Amino acid sequence: MSSRQIKLGAVTMGVGGPGQHYQWLDPEIPGDASVNVNWYIEQARLAEAAKFDLIFIVDSQFITPDSPPHYLNRLEPMTLLSSLAVTTQGIGLVATMTTSYNDPFNVARRLASLELISGGRAGWNVVTSGDAGAAANFSREEHYDYDTRYGRGLEFVQVAQGLWDSYEADAFPRDRQSRTFLDPARQHALDHKGTHFQVAGPLNISRSPQGQPVIFQAGDSEQGRDLGATIGEGIFTHAASIEAGQAFYNDIKSRAAAKGRNPDHIVVMPGVKVFVGDTDAEGREIEHQLQLADQDFERSLAEFGRPFAWHDFRQYDLDAPFPDVLHVAERGFRTHAEKIVKLARDNNYTLRQTVQQLSGPKRTPFAGSPETVANVLQQWFEERALDGYNIHIGHPAQFRRFTEDVVPILRDRGLVRAEYESATLRGNLGIPVPENRYTRARRERAATGSQELIPTA
Repeated sequence: MSSRQIKLGAVTMGVGGPGQHYQWLDPEIPGDASVNVNWYIEQARLAEAAKFDLIFIVDSQFITPDSPPHYLNRLEPMTLLSSLAVTTQGIGLVATMTTSYNDPFNVARRLASLELISGGRAGWNVVTSGDAGAAANFSREEHYDYDTRYGRGLEFVQVAQGLWDSYEADAFPRDRQSRTFLDPARQHALDHKGTHFQVAGPLNISRSPQGQPVIFQAGDSEQGRDLGATIGEGIFTHAASIEAGQAFYNDIKSRAAAKGRNPDHIVVMPGVKVFVGDTDAEGREIEHQLQLADQDFERSLAEFGRPFAWHDFRQYDLDAPFPDVLHVAERGFRTHAEKIVKLARDNNYTLRQTVQQLSGPKRTPFAGSPETVANVLQQWFEERALDGYNIHIGHPAQFRRFTEDVVPILRDRGLVRAEYESATLRGNLGIPVPENRYTRARRERAATGSQELIPTA
């Protein structure tokens, strides 16, 4: 068996996410899949049967009529994952929640509850929100600027982590004979006063089997990468090629090491789409036909504005040079918008050509026969472009082919697990349990003979 194994996540967007305008026409997908809890349970159980590490639920706070079908009508992640927690046993449960339009106490409490409901399988994908329109849904006139978003995001996570340490592991003796329910010396207020938040604590829920939820992060800007290297234990990303994957992987791991963190305790998992056929030619044909069936130029043009704060590109001449609109993305998905503008400028693309290049059918690295797909997945992993993959659950038949035909090949090679090693998400990802700061301070005090209990971050 390989000492290092591929981690697997499943990403489901029901009736279709960005660029999947007509995925919902697949007869195997219920028209209400994105709000159908039984559909999610089925997907989670399929992923669990294949011993995936986690299922990942994406989310955002703003829509327009041009948003992808799944975004228009979907279940709130924490509510959904609570139902998955009691209908699965081993798979990790990861939710996207924004630090821009939440408060740390509420998020910490919801995640701590999911932790106890699931037995320690919760994860939090930390985002700062790129949809500028979300501000109007939360009583703000405009979205936070980049620096504020990421400064707030870092402090938000640090406050949540402090709240999760409110109780030490042995805080509740529940001793009937002595009538002792709580050991008050093991309960700790946070008393945080920072730039963005003032939170007293303590949190009113006990410590979970994995100590704290696993923190995931997905930003690709300089601020996003720095945030990920600072607090991320799992990194969600995208890699167009093995070289791009290696560059990102090395950058994140180096940044983490420079911050005094163990880079082996950070799991990099890009999202990928996999297309499997009986032969390489059939895999490529399935890839092309599904992309054609799911996409539509007019819909892609309408959706194209999302990284640019939902700027409407339908107002421009499609065959004129790409318009000068980067300024509108300042409070949106700026890094993504910058990449789009650079692609257009470097290639002298018109607006039409840019939309076609980004949304039209294109060859992906992971298409072919089961053996070919397994070989490429293995190559990227062994050449350190990643630690695992977030596999998009798109068309059900293709996800089944991946779990039934590709995963067994990887398992035979010792590259993925045959059974879960742990009952917790941390245990399965190989990420250590963070020691409670007060327990650590108590232990250090005992070792040095100090009389003070001063927690260290």
